[in-house]
Amino acid sequence: MKRSALRRALAVLEADGKIWRHVGRGTFTGMRPAADQSTLTLVARQTSPAEVMGVRLVIEPATAALAARHATAEQIEHMHACVRKSRTTTDVNTYELWDSHLHRGIAEAAGNALLLAVFNAVNAIRQENIWGSLKEATLTCERQAAYSRQHLAIVKAIGARDAPEAEQRMRAHLETVRRDLVG
Repeated sequence: MKRSALRRALAVLEADGKIWRHVGRGTFTGMRPAADQSTLTLVARQTSPAEVMGVRLVIEPATAALAARHATAEQIEHMHACVRKSRTTTDVNTYELWDSHLHRGIAEAAGNALLLAVFNAVNAIRQENIWGSLKEATLTCERQAAYSRQHLAIVKAIGARDAPEAEQRMRAHLETVRRDLVG
């Protein structure tokens, strides 16, 4: 078989989503991955905390509304447990752990795999080094307490199956966080 015929055959297979090619790496079966870790790392380096908060304000209020419609009783109980645990700590890292579990739990409860993937990508960017120092500099005990009260209001709205209220409470919470983090 001639090279040109082979290239055309590979191009057809690639167009059909049967394979994908990467120069210098090879040819692989299946669809090309949407974004690999190196792409996410590159995006993270070029993304400011203000941009991340802007994206969160677009995604997470709608996510909370979907969670109010789709969350199971077990998922709602998990959210309440995250709020309880975040309220009992003054350690920034422990608080952040439960805050992250809560927001991810809400995203999972929304019942939308694509939305969860977007949430995970944004959350991965939040794990970059700049975020750690920014959180430590801005997350006071008073703010932790205020955020925990906001979290409880969000979870109560989700538990009450009040999608508009859950959406509004999440938006208000993230606007507070944005103001505290980036002004």
